[in-house]
Amino acid sequence: MGFKKDFIWGAATASYQVEGAAYEDGKGLNIWDVFCRKPGAVYEGHNGDVACDQYHLYHDDVELMASLHLQAYRFSISWSRVLPEGTTRYGGKVNEAGLAYYDRLVDDLLAHNIEPYVTLYHWDLPYELQCRGGWQNDEIVDWFHEYAELIAKRLGDRVKYFFTVNEPQCFLGLGYLRGEHAPGICVGDREFLRTVHNMLKAHGAAVTALRTHCKTDVKVGMAPTATYCYPATDSPEDIRAARENMFYFNDSVDSMIWSMPLIADPVMLGHYPEQVLSQFEGRLPHITDADMKLISQPTDFFGFNLYNGIETSMGPDGQPLRRKRYDGFPKTAIQWPVTPEAIYWASRFLYERYRKPLYVTENGMSAHDWVSLDGKVHDPNRIDFYHRYLRELRKAADDGVDIAGYFAWSLMDNFEWANGYNDRFGLVYVDYTTQQRIIKDSGCWYRDVIDTNGEHL
Repeated sequence: MGFKKDFIWGAATASYQVEGAAYEDGKGLNIWDVFCRKPGAVYEGHNGDVACDQYHLYHDDVELMASLHLQAYRFSISWSRVLPEGTTRYGGKVNEAGLAYYDRLVDDLLAHNIEPYVTLYHWDLPYELQCRGGWQNDEIVDWFHEYAELIAKRLGDRVKYFFTVNEPQCFLGLGYLRGEHAPGICVGDREFLRTVHNMLKAHGAAVTALRTHCKTDVKVGMAPTATYCYPATDSPEDIRAARENMFYFNDSVDSMIWSMPLIADPVMLGHYPEQVLSQFEGRLPHITDADMKLISQPTDFFGFNLYNGIETSMGPDGQPLRRKRYDGFPKTAIQWPVTPEAIYWASRFLYERYRKPLYVTENGMSAHDWVSLDGKVHDPNRIDFYHRYLRELRKAADDGVDIAGYFAWSLMDNFEWANGYNDRFGLVYVDYTTQQRIIKDSGCWYRDVIDTNGEHL
C-alpha cells in the first residue's frame, strides 16, 4: 500500500526561530525577545534577533524549498509582528507591515506550488499580553480570537490549512510550571491548570474565527506533543501496557506536562480525562458546559510532534512498566534517544483514540553538522534517522492508519530555544554569520523520498 497518492511531504519552522527582524517594521516585543536577555536562560546568551533572517530572505528560502520539491511549508505567524500589543482592546494597533510580510510569503509559496500550512501560535506570545498575565489571564481567549480573526481575514482567501497551537505541553509546562522557557516563571499547580484551560478555550475560539472568516474551505487542527510509548514486544499484554501508559499520568501536575490526554481529550472527545477531574479536584479552574462546547469545536485533522518514545512492557503486577534503556543507547546530538518504533505505535494509538487523519507535524534530529572540505554538509546519521522513522510511519499507513502528511523538522538550522544555536536540526545548513544556506545530504535524500512518495523506504 504505502503512503496515499495525495500524501503531503513538507518541512516546518517557527517564526521566532527563523525570521529575525526582531525590532523592524513595527513588530512588538514577544516573550522570547525578553527571555533571551535573562542571564543564563539561553545557551551562551544567544537570541533570535537575526536568527536565519527569513524576514528578508524568504524568497531565497522558498526557492530552496522548491529545489527540495517540498509540497508544503509549515510556518508560524509572529503574533507580535501583526499585533504589536497583542490586541487592539487597550489602544493597540494592527501592524500592516507585518501582515504584508505574510502576504508576500504566502503568495511566493503558492507561486512555487508549495501549500502553506500556518500555525497561529508557536510559543512567541506578545510581551504586552504577558504583562497582563499571559495564558493565566482568562481574557486571552478573546485576545486569541481577535488575532485568529485578523489572520483569517488577511490570509484566509489563500491559506487552506491552519494549526491553532504548537506543543502546548512545552509552552505551558516549560514556560509556566518549570520556568525553563519563556516567560520563565513557576506558577504552581493551580495556575498551571488555569493556563491549560485557557489555552484550550483559546484554541476553540480560534477554530471558530477561522471557520467564520476564511474564504477557503479551511481545514483546522492542533499540533501537540506527548510522552509516547511503544511496546517491548508485539504481545497483546505489552501493546496494552504501552497504550495505557501513553494515555495515563500519575497524581502529579509535573508529570502532566507531557500528557497527551490532558490536551487532546477535551478537544477531540469533548471532556477532560476522568483522572484529571478526580485527581486534581480542587485545583482545576471552574469548567462549564459552555467551555467544553467551545473547546471541542470540530477539527479536521490531528497533528503531533514526535522525536522519541519510551519502551514499555506489562509488569508482573499487571501495571505498565517503563523499561530502562540499555547502556550506550543511541542518541542524537541533543541527547534525545533514537526510537523509530515510537512513530508507528504513536500513530496507531492516536488514530485509535481520536479517529482523525494524522499529520506528523515535527520529526527530525540534531546532528553534529559542519561544512566539509568539499564545501558540502554530509549528515549520514540524519538520513539514517529519517529512513528508520519514515519506514515505521509507512508501516502504520500499511496497517490502516490515516496518515495525511509529514513535516520534517526542520527546513533549516535555526534558533533552538533555550539551546540557542548549539543544535542543528535542518535539512539545510545555515551559516549564521553570512546567512549562507547549503542543502545537506539529508535534504537531497528527502527530495528523492518525496519524488517517489516513499516507495523505496
